[in-house]
Amino acid sequence: MGKYEKLISLILGGESDANIPFDKLCHLMIKFGFNERVRGSHHIFQRGDIPDLVNLQQDGTKAKTYQVAMVRKAIL
Repeated sequence: MGKYEKLISLILGGESDANIPFDKLCHLMIKFGFNERVRGSHHIFQRGDIPDLVNLQQDGTKAKTYQVAMVRKAIL
């Protein structure tokens, strides 16, 4: 299983939202075709076929748990 497949299974599983590395989550969003815009500490991801913006911020080295849930919704 590749590094992205493992990360996707963690995100979709929903049991490890507090343990998702922020940098890997940002790279995954770009891999899924999202455009990234950075405003201060906010990393804003947008894709033409998804109406909602996905706004990510770091919590130490991890992504914030509620924002991982937003990424899960965008992936599904």
